[in-house]
Amino acid sequence: MTRCPRAGCAGTVDEDGFCDVCGLEAVETATGSESRSNASARTGASSGSGVKSWTAASSSSNPVSSRSGSSGRGMLGVGLIEVPPVPYRDPSDVVLDNPVVPERQRFCGRCGSEVGRSRGERPARASGFCPKCGQRYSFTPALSPGQVVNDQYEVLGCLAHGGLGWIYLARDQAVSGRWVVLKGVIDGADADATAAAIAERHFLAKVEHPNIVKIHNFVQHGDDEASVGYIVMEYVGGQSLKDLLKQRRIERGPTECLPVEQAIAYAIEVLRPLGYLHANGLLYCDVKPDNVIQTQEQLKLIDLGAVRHIDDDTGAVFGTEGYQAPEVSEEGPSPASDLYAVGRMLAVLSIPFDFRSTYVDRLPSQAEAPLLAEHESLRRLLARACHRDPKRRFDSAVEMAEQLTCVLREVLAASDGQPRPASSTSFGPELESFGTHADENEVVATVDGLTVARALPVPRVDGSDHAAGLLTALGSASPADLLDEIKDTAPTVEVRLRRVRAHIELRDVDAAWSEAEEASGDAWRARWAKGLAALAADKPVDARRAFDSVVDLLPGELVAKLALAAAAELSGDLADAARYYGVAWRTDRSLVSAAFGLARVLLADGARTEAVAVLGSVPTTSAHYVAAQEAAIRAVANTSNPASLASMELVAAGERLGQIEIGEARRARLEADLLETALNRAFADGPATPDGSRVLGCRLEEDDLRLGLEQRYRTLARHSASVLERYAYVDRANQVRPWTWV
Repeated sequence: MTRCPRAGCAGTVDEDGFCDVCGLEAVETATGSESRSNASARTGASSGSGVKSWTAASSSSNPVSSRSGSSGRGMLGVGLIEVPPVPYRDPSDVVLDNPVVPERQRFCGRCGSEVGRSRGERPARASGFCPKCGQRYSFTPALSPGQVVNDQYEVLGCLAHGGLGWIYLARDQAVSGRWVVLKGVIDGADADATAAAIAERHFLAKVEHPNIVKIHNFVQHGDDEASVGYIVMEYVGGQSLKDLLKQRRIERGPTECLPVEQAIAYAIEVLRPLGYLHANGLLYCDVKPDNVIQTQEQLKLIDLGAVRHIDDDTGAVFGTEGYQAPEVSEEGPSPASDLYAVGRMLAVLSIPFDFRSTYVDRLPSQAEAPLLAEHESLRRLLARACHRDPKRRFDSAVEMAEQLTCVLREVLAASDGQPRPASSTSFGPELESFGTHADENEVVATVDGLTVARALPVPRVDGSDHAAGLLTALGSASPADLLDEIKDTAPTVEVRLRRVRAHIELRDVDAAWSEAEEASGDAWRARWAKGLAALAADKPVDARRAFDSVVDLLPGELVAKLALAAAAELSGDLADAARYYGVAWRTDRSLVSAAFGLARVLLADGARTEAVAVLGSVPTTSAHYVAAQEAAIRAVANTSNPASLASMELVAAGERLGQIEIGEARRARLEADLLETALNRAFADGPATPDGSRVLGCRLEEDDLRLGLEQRYRTLARHSASVLERYAYVDRANQVRPWTWV
């Protein structure tokens, strides 16, 4: 036993390499951990085993570089980041000099019981029979260097020991001496069983995916009475994700994990081959960092020994403690259990926690894992992926990958402040904005629930819904025509959602609420319908509850966060509103409603400077660019405390006004407001003004400001709509002009 290397931990490291107090895996203190290529085999046994912080960027060092587009380097990083490549390793470098299985890793291949262990003075046995089930075991390599298997594969040595025996490196003498890996299929004590196992596993040879190790052949070795079957696989030279994690901890500290962006990129890439397997009726069953290798700029799933047909109810189930879904031991594996394992793998790669004991079937809290508090969307995604109920997890690998990619965009945008927009697979674009058209007396427009509900982007039609074809055909129909066409259609979730939306557009709030109450089920569209109806009915608390559940189901969906932000704002929770508006706007600058909403809640919280910065970030290509600039100017001009203004705020507002094209009357009105505020600031002895500072051509001095304001009042008088208004502006011009002797 050795002391745990983590600072402040008094625990000791057990035989499996984990601390008995903190539960975390202890890293080696040597110069590095040795990569094992395909040799990374299963070690598990059978199934029995703040409002104002919207632009804050992470300051932690990160070797993963961001990029805005694909560079043709493959899919790893999904065109958003560049993951450092892992050099290809020469096969001869990974052969074990002394192939011995440590006692702590000796388990029966049938029942999972401990075998081959020393007892008191009795030494450990490398071969024998399991005392519980009688299964023969052997931890001595069956093949020696120089042996030729099937008159074709020359063995060079052992790479590692897995759940089904030793894994060997060999050279294919029939195909240009290529490197291959031999992995045992079953113990050779039963020739008939070996032949049957090989025949049953031939389906693996049909698996063709760039992220899955290629199966070349199935062969038998030995005499008829004691032959052993081997899978012949391609050699993948690189490092497993487990080795990459260990290497980072050696270099940076025992509690370090991979950069969260890199870990997410790995998880997305793993979901591709899983989706392929599921689509072909297969389950991988043992997703974990040990079984994923990065070579150069590509990931590969290795160790197909646990792969099985989805409908296989009799085959042995393999898995690894800490990654295997809790229902597998009773109900068997499923696509949902594979997705659970991906979620657990992502958590292990990005968060230091005791995943084998304390948190073997749950995730740490935000207090225990600050990364989950920093990235709420990641926390929600992991919560869904790792839910104890398989029905509450993601429906498919494709859906999980889509949401995880959206989460990656959020994480990157939070890191460097650069937006990462992308088309949503769940919602259409924002065709109508809310809160962007303010009255003259408002800085930014106030909003109500009905306005928000009518403006939120529309969900894309669910192609699996029975009424999808009809609803797609009626996409351009008016709300009244839509309701008429689907009045006799079976009320599916999609139909009810369209009816709710149509009633809201017609401002029939009661009908929308009644229709939404009939929507049932856990589908996010049903919850979205209830959220829309609650907004329209001025029930923001109910709307917030519904939209929050939508975000749980679609943790990377920005439109859902936009809706949740509006509901939070209308319910009076400015902090949550700012957080969700900020995430949406920081990630995608096409969601301009989020910019105005964020500015609105920042101003309500007294954060004028931050609100002006948000409005100033609306791109020039936006249809609401001018409205945003005007709102930014009004935020300065209409401040209730002119003495708090810095001179540069006034100067910047004046420059902003000079850069937009608006009518003469509107310009004069804004200029007058700005100069009035500057004059009031001068009266109030505001902050010192640097020499030469000018606003709209006027020095920040009383006489100059009075002359400038007089000119604007006379311009407004010329544009007055009535004689009384014109006289009023002339009087104000005469009153404000500085006293003179002439």
